Amino acid sequence: MALENSVFPTRPDSLSLPVEEKGEGEQVEVAAEATASTGVFNLSEELGHVVTTETAPSPPPLVKVKRSFQNKLAEREATANQPRKKIVQERERGRFGWARARRKRQRYVEKNGRCNVQHGNMRETYRYLTDIFTTLVDLNWRCSLFVFVMAYAVTWLFFGAIWYLIAYCRGDLDHLEDETWTPCVNNVNGFISAFLFSIETETTIGYGHRVITDQCPVGTMLLLLQAILGSMVNAFMVGCMFVKISQPNKRAETLVFSKHAVISLRDDKLCLMFRVGDLRSSHIVGANMRAKLIKSKQTQEGEFIPLDQTDISVGFETGDDRLFLVSPLVISHEIDTHSPFWDMSQSQLEKEDFEIVVILEGMVEATGMTCQARSSYLTEEVLWGHRFSPMMLMAEGFFDIDYGAFHHTFEVDTPSCSARELSLAAARLDAHLYWSISSRLDEEPTLTNQAAKQLDSGSANSKGGETTFIVGEMTDIQEQTGLGELNGCVATDQSESEA
Repeated sequence: MALENSVFPTRPDSLSLPVEEKGEGEQVEVAAEATASTGVFNLSEELGHVVTTETAPSPPPLVKVKRSFQNKLAEREATANQPRKKIVQERERGRFGWARARRKRQRYVEKNGRCNVQHGNMRETYRYLTDIFTTLVDLNWRCSLFVFVMAYAVTWLFFGAIWYLIAYCRGDLDHLEDETWTPCVNNVNGFISAFLFSIETETTIGYGHRVITDQCPVGTMLLLLQAILGSMVNAFMVGCMFVKISQPNKRAETLVFSKHAVISLRDDKLCLMFRVGDLRSSHIVGANMRAKLIKSKQTQEGEFIPLDQTDISVGFETGDDRLFLVSPLVISHEIDTHSPFWDMSQSQLEKEDFEIVVILEGMVEATGMTCQARSSYLTEEVLWGHRFSPMMLMAEGFFDIDYGAFHHTFEVDTPSCSARELSLAAARLDAHLYWSISSRLDEEPTLTNQAAKQLDSGSANSKGGETTFIVGEMTDIQEQTGLGELNGCVATDQSESEA
């Protein structure tokens, strides 16, 4: 007991707490951690509890002194990455534990202008056949070429089979070597020759080797029918291919939009801006710009609208939406009371989930057909506090456009508050200046009258009609009227001067 009383009082408080009942392995681990941290205690498994004995502290290891530069750099990188991992975990942790990462918004319109919408469960498919021309034009090139080839091949094979059937029914194939027999079509001795005659008839080639005779009225009627149907097939298919080749969608490939939209001050007002340009020298006649905000909305009646479209004004009232698109232009949307971004600040912009769709329409100068180019901007593609870099330079006799800076932006000083808060702050400042200036203007006549009276009294009392001006302290009148805010002032005082 004496030994225990002399030893245990020297035990630190961290080890004087009761130890929970654990396995042998866990006790050894806890003891090892305690020994490694303090360095002056040993454990004894025979006693079953912690016993302290004074031991000399171990010398510092020499490995730390002889560490290489690469090891130090690796440790620094490991310690630098630790807080980053914690931040990511905190962001991913939801209200009820681990939650999913934020889902990226699905685009309504792709950057290349393609609408990301697919129509399903359509039962009235016969409507496509009523407008077969537009249906064939809207097909992709692979299907269009397949339909083009099959349209001619089927008609050639169809009429070739009929010509072969006529020759077979009339017995022309049985009298091939009979010179006294007059066939319906000369030199048709099988299906291949009948197929070649069908091609020559429909394409109006007419080599002259296979010729229809006047002894076959059925063949004459068939010849007229094939000529008429062949002309219709040629007109239909050639028209489809011509319209598909000259579609204005290909012209829209040379109309480019900036990768990002920016929000910054323009004429002391917050504006949403993006850049548009035309890579061709031929102009877009009557170019017109429109913009739409695609965002989910819930009405006051509780109706949920998943893709609600709100118009974004880009100068419709002033006519600025009608463009003369010779050089790249920056399209500006002023964020006013009618704008959907009126109450949106920089911090709120990062939390929003919307899409801005921009549409450029115009007439192609070369073909006269209407062209439309589209693009879109998601929330993360709208940069707050940025401005587009200039890209026009003055050369010898012309303006040089540097398209290398078309998508480039740079940061500018922009308030992070919303347009509403910025407008209220400007209104307060204007009201303060208005009332302060008007109050001073009202006080100016009183000051001038008092100064005139003092000047008259001073001139009357002075000797020889001389007036003395004293520069120094402010008078009581100046203090009452508020002119004492100025750093210096000039006041008149009645004084007598000696001759």
